[in-house]
Amino acid sequence: MTEVIATVRRKARADGQRNRAMILEAAKRVLTEKGASASLDDIAQAAGVGNGTLYRHFPTRAALVETVCREDARELVDLATHLAATNSPLEALSAWMDAFVGCVATKQIIAEATSALLSTSLDSKDSSCADVGAALAMLFDRAVAEGHIRGDIDPLDLVRAVTGVATVNPHSDWENNAKCLIGAVIAGLGSSSSA
Repeated sequence: MTEVIATVRRKARADGQRNRAMILEAAKRVLTEKGASASLDDIAQAAGVGNGTLYRHFPTRAALVETVCREDARELVDLATHLAATNSPLEALSAWMDAFVGCVATKQIIAEATSALLSTSLDSKDSSCADVGAALAMLFDRAVAEGHIRGDIDPLDLVRAVTGVATVNPHSDWENNAKCLIGAVIAGLGSSSSA
């Protein structure tokens, strides 16, 4: 009898993990397609699960968005390490900021995604926010140490600039505008340091 109960529990856990993974994958797809208008019902339907199953794993839309963004955060942290090992400091910082903008843009939920990916403080208690902040700071500090840019701004100002473009003018081309702005800010920091 004990073996039967243990088997049922393992199967329930495996089903729960599979459902959670299907919900997260569907959420990424639906948020990319529909952005802020995506409902939890849309996501449950895309995942092939009932609303009850979705709500068991993610009781609110904010909880689901935050979890999706935490996965993106892990990818951004890994990318920072890769870029630091394979590119010059300035190229690495620029490429990472482009990836950050792309990550936020694909969700089309700019304010939610940005705040979930990166808090207003590098000392955030949320480990994924802190890790993304640390990844950005590491790339920024490398560029400063090499003399490519000056270090008299907070690295988070780059993220705030992106968020500002998105918030003020969230039209379909904001991603390109944000990438141009980041390029201009980074170039401005570099030219000021050599002046």
